[in-house]
Amino acid sequence: MARLRRVAAAAVALFTAVAVIAGCSTGDDAVVPAQGNQFVSPDGKIVIEYPIDQRRTVGDVKGPDLLTGETISISKFQGDVVVLNVWASWCAPCRKEFTELDAAYLATRDKGVAFLGIDFRDSKSSAQDFVSDNKVAYRSIFDYGGASLASLGVPVGAVPTTVILDRQHRPAVVYLRSITADELKAAVLRVASESK
Repeated sequence: MARLRRVAAAAVALFTAVAVIAGCSTGDDAVVPAQGNQFVSPDGKIVIEYPIDQRRTVGDVKGPDLLTGETISISKFQGDVVVLNVWASWCAPCRKEFTELDAAYLATRDKGVAFLGIDFRDSKSSAQDFVSDNKVAYRSIFDYGGASLASLGVPVGAVPTTVILDRQHRPAVVYLRSITADELKAAVLRVASESK
């Protein structure tokens, strides 16, 4: 009986490790096409740009602040371009990407742009330590189960993922991979300059 429990525990550990490694994917296979009222990733692209006439408003993406527990909602950022970054402290590309995101945030925040992280499938204490140790300048939602992501309605098959919402909070650009500060800044400023 004890041997059976050890074998079962080992199987669960192996499955979890495979799921974590697969979850931090940045390959083309990260996108699963959606149907109906959801957003679709055309041709398995890992950078998706939605033309203005094809954008749809997302639900009210909200959840508990990673550090304070108070509810954060994108509705707080009415009229702002909102950059959402899906991340986890266990994801090496996410940890590396934070300096790029911080640089883009500091370069665009005075232009009606807000940044918000979504910490997904993560240990809350590890995520809090990461944010505090790295002095991340913007807030994050703690979203272990993915409820905030469900409201978003765009393909999010990997971490890191970054979504730029226009001033009406419609997805304009989705990156299903790591990004650079220059790349993000250029895309954010382009979306911020669009007429309403």
